[in-house]
Amino acid sequence: MTSNSSARRPTAAAGLVVLLTSTGVLHFAAPASFDSIVPEQLPGAARIWTHLSGVAELLVAALIAVPRTRRLGGLLAALLFVAVFPANVKMAIDWSDRPVWMRALAYGRLPLQIPLVLWAVLVYRRAAARRGQ
Repeated sequence: MTSNSSARRPTAAAGLVVLLTSTGVLHFAAPASFDSIVPEQLPGAARIWTHLSGVAELLVAALIAVPRTRRLGGLLAALLFVAVFPANVKMAIDWSDRPVWMRALAYGRLPLQIPLVLWAVLVYRRAAARRGQ
């Protein structure tokens, strides 16, 4: 593989930017599905939390997109993926009486947080290594 082909290959950071940007935009384009998984223990309206988490995802994506702030963005992405885990738990509980394919989707989201956190940590570590830190 030549250096030109590796330069054009998508990076872990670029993939994470796409994921976070897409889900961040979805928080505004289709908020009802996110509203329904906001834990009731959080104060205020679910829509506020939906919008705040969408803004957080977009901001973290922007941080990762810029090489100078990528390290911070990777760290914040890992923390964000941990922070939204209670919403996934709520979805799994709420969907326990749904058809089996829907339960599988809801339950499948729970372990999916692990590779997402690891992906964000990878972006953080690569950015730190490039900066010599």
